[in-house]
Amino acid sequence: MSDYFSAGIDATDPLIGDALTRELHRQQSQIELIASENIVSRAVLDALGHPITNKTLEGYPGHRFHGGGEFVDRIEQAAIDRAKQLFACDYANLQPHSGSQANQAVFFATLSPGDRIVSLNLAAGGHLSHGAGPNQSGRWFDVRHYGVDRDTGLIDYDEVAHIAAEFRPALLIAGGSAYPRAIDFERMRHIADASGALLLVDMAHIAGLVAGGAHASPLPQADIVTCTTTKTLRGPRGGLILARDPAWAEKLQPAIFPGIQGSLHSQIIAAKAVCLGEALHDAFGLYARQVVANARVLARVLIDHGITLVSGGTDTHMVLLDFTGLGVSGQQVQDSLARVNITSNKNPVPFDSSKPSEWVGLRLGVAAATTRGLGEAEFELLGEIIAQAVHDCAGGTEYRAKQNRDRVLSLCEQFPIYG
Repeated sequence: MSDYFSAGIDATDPLIGDALTRELHRQQSQIELIASENIVSRAVLDALGHPITNKTLEGYPGHRFHGGGEFVDRIEQAAIDRAKQLFACDYANLQPHSGSQANQAVFFATLSPGDRIVSLNLAAGGHLSHGAGPNQSGRWFDVRHYGVDRDTGLIDYDEVAHIAAEFRPALLIAGGSAYPRAIDFERMRHIADASGALLLVDMAHIAGLVAGGAHASPLPQADIVTCTTTKTLRGPRGGLILARDPAWAEKLQPAIFPGIQGSLHSQIIAAKAVCLGEALHDAFGLYARQVVANARVLARVLIDHGITLVSGGTDTHMVLLDFTGLGVSGQQVQDSLARVNITSNKNPVPFDSSKPSEWVGLRLGVAAATTRGLGEAEFELLGEIIAQAVHDCAGGTEYRAKQNRDRVLSLCEQFPIYG
């Protein structure tokens, strides 16, 4: 029995142990440019792998349905307090298992099946959990979508106002997963008020930029804000619900438990507390500003090399490439970049095909590589490599693949992780 508590995974499960070892090597030897990913600290990893994972609890600090929760209570309360301090709000719920479940809890607390929602179109940068047809939210609610201007790639706020005034939604949602520009939260607040809607902002992608002071906060304008603790906040995978008005606790607390979730994930709560504590340090603000600077450099280099970007640039950590007219798909460029050890993901662009195999967009994000230590000079180089890969795909050649792979591997050696 002693082996149960002491034997490592390599000895007890070689197949999984080998896959984990290879995954670590993959991360160490590739530059991560998927916008929804980041690299957590050793302290966050320590929390994720702690025996606290053995503890089952339901309820909230001081009001649990199981005994033995005094230390989890201390950790969760610290996470709540840190979130409230970091985002300057009076309510925080750290228990959502994901950003999608945070959104689901808001729907549970504020809507009834069949109620109306207005949100950003998926191809224009919206998110599945905001009422997309294949998602539960799209099946349970009556949803209308707004989009972006075809020429500028920016949200058409006049269209948002027109749809909201005509449709009279119960909930207006701002935010998405592939919109690279700052959203006018004040304008959205006015539109929500004029149509009698609540305003939900999903800031999953920009939460770390908001925390670091590199992006305007939606908290002064939104009724409720949801986000994830991964992505730019560079914490564990999980969700977060925030509100300025503490009165929302009466509806949002039971919406999570017992509404849509049972036991909390104690080890995730601990890791969330760690990442929120990290974000309260001055160094996090430097990181957040570097993220924005790096994204702008990447955008400029790509534009200089003739690559079209949706909206012509970025205000965040993200750039969205549009290959319309080049004769290549997002999948082709994603595969080409993978061959030079850069990870990315195909993505629709506004007015794109509904078929993923036909998407002509590629989404890039700089947060993970910035955490790794890359700065503007390195993103100049990455921009050139990416532009070469795009043009090679368009020309039907990949004669620079080996050279560019060596350049990427050199960057990985200069900026190691988990050494």
